[in-house]
Amino acid sequence: FNRTLAQEWAYRQPFTSNIQRTTALSPWLIHYNTTRAHSALAGQPPTSRLSPT
Repeated sequence: FNRTLAQEWAYRQPFTSNIQRTTALSPWLIHYNTTRAHSALAGQPPTSRLSPT
């Protein structure tokens, strides 16, 4: 996760403030957990592992 966070989010664009960086983190985390393919999960996002309630 940390390597992916650094490569795909933290160093992809310059941030001019910590507020800007914090605001950009939430949408990226949603993408990471709900739509981004993960090789360890056969191309599925982490939320695919959750049981429906």
